[in-house]
Amino acid sequence: MNKILPIISSIVLSIGIAQAQSNYPIERASFHDNIDNSQKRILNLDHKDDSLFTPSESDEKVNEQATFAATSQIDSIQSQIESDKNMDSNTKIKYLRGLNDLLSSFIMGFKSHSIKGGQLTTLISAFDQSMALEQTDQAITPIVYKSPLAVGKILINNFAFRQNSGLEDSKQILITKECGDFPHRALDILENHPEYKSTDSVIVAVAHRDPDYLYNYAAATTRLGNVIRKNPDLLVATISSMATRKTGRQYFPFLDNLYKGTITFDAIDKTLEDPTYQKYYSLLVNTEVEYSKRILESDTPMGMKALGRRLKDVSIDPFVNTINGLHESPDAVRFKSIMPLTPQELYYLAVLNEEELYTSSYLHGVYKQIFEKGGKGYTGDKLLMSVYFDHFKKWIKMAANYNKLEDFLATMNPQNSELLMRQFVRNLDKTQGTDSLEDAVDVAGSFASIKDPKVRNLVLDEVQVNLEHAKATGNKKAINIYDILNTLFLSMDPKNNIDVSKSLGIEPVYYMPIKELKDDKGRIIIQQFFYGDKDGQTGYNNFLATFSGKGWKTTHTAEWSIVSSTIGTPVIIYFNKPLDEEKGLDDKAQQDLDAYLEENDIHPTLVIHRGHSYYLPTTIKQLVPSAKVVMLGSCGGFQSLSDVLNIAPEAHIISSRQTGTNLVNISVISGIINNLRDGKTLNWVDMWKGFSNKLNGNAEFADYVPPYNNLGAVFLMAYKKLQEKEEKE
Repeated sequence: MNKILPIISSIVLSIGIAQAQSNYPIERASFHDNIDNSQKRILNLDHKDDSLFTPSESDEKVNEQATFAATSQIDSIQSQIESDKNMDSNTKIKYLRGLNDLLSSFIMGFKSHSIKGGQLTTLISAFDQSMALEQTDQAITPIVYKSPLAVGKILINNFAFRQNSGLEDSKQILITKECGDFPHRALDILENHPEYKSTDSVIVAVAHRDPDYLYNYAAATTRLGNVIRKNPDLLVATISSMATRKTGRQYFPFLDNLYKGTITFDAIDKTLEDPTYQKYYSLLVNTEVEYSKRILESDTPMGMKALGRRLKDVSIDPFVNTINGLHESPDAVRFKSIMPLTPQELYYLAVLNEEELYTSSYLHGVYKQIFEKGGKGYTGDKLLMSVYFDHFKKWIKMAANYNKLEDFLATMNPQNSELLMRQFVRNLDKTQGTDSLEDAVDVAGSFASIKDPKVRNLVLDEVQVNLEHAKATGNKKAINIYDILNTLFLSMDPKNNIDVSKSLGIEPVYYMPIKELKDDKGRIIIQQFFYGDKDGQTGYNNFLATFSGKGWKTTHTAEWSIVSSTIGTPVIIYFNKPLDEEKGLDDKAQQDLDAYLEENDIHPTLVIHRGHSYYLPTTIKQLVPSAKVVMLGSCGGFQSLSDVLNIAPEAHIISSRQTGTNLVNISVISGIINNLRDGKTLNWVDMWKGFSNKLNGNAEFADYVPPYNNLGAVFLMAYKKLQEKEEKE
């Protein structure tokens, strides 16, 4: 059938061309020739040497209709024009020229992606109908109204309809359509069309849909800015009032309440007079809690995103930045700035700043003070209920990652803690936006942190309940999520004998083959990052001492050192010297080493971060995609898995949930490096048993997480692999 169609189409096209050349009067023959040439150009738009126009890669029906439109439908209009006895020659030339103009506009639009190939049929039909109206001096407005935007734009600019009585009304219709089709550009469109008659109604619609967008225009001294500020609508007037104030953005989080009259600009101004920002932060938190309650009641407050952004900004500066910056000070000094905060205000410091909050800031400051401020008998469920469970999944994930989940659950009665954990696992497929898997990753990452068998079994049971429900309802996304989680969680029990790599079709997670770490010269390249504080200098010296014996040699440059194996597998370790951090010399040494490695085509496959958690973002920024094993030796490195995976998607990551120590770090690092020098594959299960025996009784080692227990990372790899498989099917 597919072989016959091109032949038939070719015959049809040939007949049409032959007719144009032989049957049409000589004074109009050139216009027909132009149309025929445009037809050929359309057939070539798909870059295929045939007589078909196939704009769709998968929809054969669309392709058949497009080919018909490009050939027979156009030929039919040509014949129709020529056979119409009510048209004189000039009128026929007008419509023939208009038809070719239509096809030329389509070709340009198709190339610029402003019109789809499948819309050719609609475009030609609209031209035919408009031609009929034009002949009887009627407006083409009804055709423009029912046509897609791209078709309507071509029609009103067509040569044949340049004097149609309906052009002005049609232009108004198209502006309305454009604002509707591209709401995120509605105000830009209005700015370019001062003649538009419904500007005020579009402004009101934008105010309700995207007040932040309207704010930017209301603040501008432009023609449209003036129009916005004169608009009588209450919401538009409220936004305009903000925009004309000196610190307008400070009010934006309270837009919904300002609009409803439950708060005034003066009341907000009073909180801004407090130089500590405590009163303003308190108002932000109270508003967030109020809005969370309203959402549970199926209300949708305006400005929620703006509130969230501002709440995060103020929670970071001054509060989080202050307690992080005083990490070497006594707790009484360090946490003084957050002492006046309520449990709810402390809660938002945590859940909004998972990546920014230092481990010690969370453990010794925020988490500890929540329950101290709550007083005797203060419970976790009381805390969560007081914020209407806003961000509660993030709170549970953080508590689990910092080994505080069992402590948190213990503050509640067993019935409530069970209900909470079940809710933690539910609706993982409902998350929207760019981070639609965030909740699922949080659940996966938290499971390995749960030590209590009862809680583990409860979470596993809820996963299986949701998996069965997903299968029963045919929810594909939910099936994929809960099936992967079920496999991961069952694999944590050796009795189940589940090979995660085999079951989920991903790269091995229990071992890293040594061949994957070697470059094309058979070398294993390691890069290690040190920082210029006292701990960094101690760690650097300890590392040099550890690898100063037989089988290793050390060389130095002004900014970095190199340790190389002299026996066994070639292992070369590059690491910057911990030069003065106050002068930025440690940072310069790292950057110069990065440049040296890149210039000499040296690609590390094992990367080690040595230093406190506040240095970790700097290391991650310098992480290379070639990294196959990454060790985060800082406190709370477990929180940064996703950042590492964004750069090195299949990296095996070693991290700590709480405190990273030099003793544990050097034991793990030396164990890995010696294994590699001896030519051994990194078998994480066996190696972890060895580390456990060597570090017997070391409480900090218990918080270190081997690659196969990084369930959040493994979940992402498995889900990505599953998506790739489904796309191929």
